[in-house]
Amino acid sequence: MKSLSHLHAQTRRHFLESSGVGLGAMALAGLLQQDGHAAPDAKLAISDINPLAPRQPHFAAKAKRVIYLHLTGSPPHLDMYDYKPELVKRDGQACPDEFVKGKRFAFTSGTPKLMGTPRKFSQHGQGGMWLSDAVPNLHAHADDMCMIRSMFTEQFNHAPAELLLYTGSPRSGRPSFGSWVTYGLGSENENLPGFVVLISSGVQPNGGKNSFGSGFLPSVFQGVQCRSKGDPVLYASDPAGMDRELRRDTLDALRDLNEIQEKELGHPETATRIAQYELAFRMQTAVPEVMDITKETKETLDAYGAQPGGASFANNCLLARRLVEQGVRYVQLFDWGWDFHGTGPGESIGDGLTKKCATMDKPVAALLKDLKQRDLLKDTLIICGGEFGRTPFREGRTAGGPNLGRDHFPDCYSMWLAGGGVKGGYTHGESDELGFSIAREKVHIHDLQATLLQLLGFDHTRLVYRFQGRDYRLTDVHGHVVKQIIA
Repeated sequence: MKSLSHLHAQTRRHFLESSGVGLGAMALAGLLQQDGHAAPDAKLAISDINPLAPRQPHFAAKAKRVIYLHLTGSPPHLDMYDYKPELVKRDGQACPDEFVKGKRFAFTSGTPKLMGTPRKFSQHGQGGMWLSDAVPNLHAHADDMCMIRSMFTEQFNHAPAELLLYTGSPRSGRPSFGSWVTYGLGSENENLPGFVVLISSGVQPNGGKNSFGSGFLPSVFQGVQCRSKGDPVLYASDPAGMDRELRRDTLDALRDLNEIQEKELGHPETATRIAQYELAFRMQTAVPEVMDITKETKETLDAYGAQPGGASFANNCLLARRLVEQGVRYVQLFDWGWDFHGTGPGESIGDGLTKKCATMDKPVAALLKDLKQRDLLKDTLIICGGEFGRTPFREGRTAGGPNLGRDHFPDCYSMWLAGGGVKGGYTHGESDELGFSIAREKVHIHDLQATLLQLLGFDHTRLVYRFQGRDYRLTDVHGHVVKQIIA
């Protein structure tokens, strides 16, 4: 009996290939392979027993693991990373019509006022990277950072922009970046999830669990949300009255029943369920140990600003280092509170940004230093940014108020990478003198995704998964590798 996963993959094309046309298809495939045009990897060979077993990428990788620092809401890049002296000079002037006519903004209409940054910028590192006084601790790491100042997207609302960034589509249902990475590479520690999610500031990401979900990939590749306070993983602990031996007997019985069902129905999720039960059993001892930051020295805790027993972005940065050190392939951090509209003091680009950056700048700088000291930065890819940028003008709703704020802006923004084979001390791309458009070296979201996969050893056009008769990939049908940022 053919399995459901096999039947799901069947299309008219497969029928023709299995009939008389099949020999022609085989000959064509051979010719294409000789010419270097290999067919996509329609489905990787995934073990039912251990679907997270390590796998080799398409070619030698520069990065072995990922820590993605997502600043949910999108930080004001013009006040942190992209210095615009001309915009400062024209602060308070009416925005030129050419920049706003025919365009839609989330909360601004009419003719807004240009807003130069109130922050102080200075150059750092051998490459003279411009960074503001909002991120003073990052100044010392300018030579490790690769700044992209020419990012753009089509989405200007949080949820669809975040989904496009992580899944390649502004609509829910596709696998997230972390799921693609663990699908392609597996993990290096069979007792821990391959993809761990850490959330701070008490709010889920804008895209909900879709931002770290597995979509149509087997669910074993979805992100596992862990907590630095309370039980590290919800519902993984043994219920009251159940000891370790009884839990093992229970799981053995469930495994036998699931194996019977898998043989009868052949559903791929049944094999995934067996593997997840076994992983959860092993996690009961492994996760509490790796999540226990009391084992760190006082110097390390102070460097991050971490507090054992607490829940914070600082704790999560330290946990990210501990997790990748133990072989977790992909760690995703989401930190809420970067939506600087200026609707209150906490969203002001003045004191509000200073206070918010203080919760991020210190632990991220400590993370970079810590990884470097442990010789992990060279093959750990760090990514830091939001889902879009902020406008070069004051947001319409708050234009007359005391708190400076900016609206959502998809056309041009900045984010940075470090480690994992990227060029340190390098600034890629440039926005125009007012920050409204990209002057050179555009980088679309799909280009970023293609480049990240390249660093991990994958040709983004070949890391695919067949679903409902179509080969899907993270970059959909788009994306070009930005070779200039690769060391």
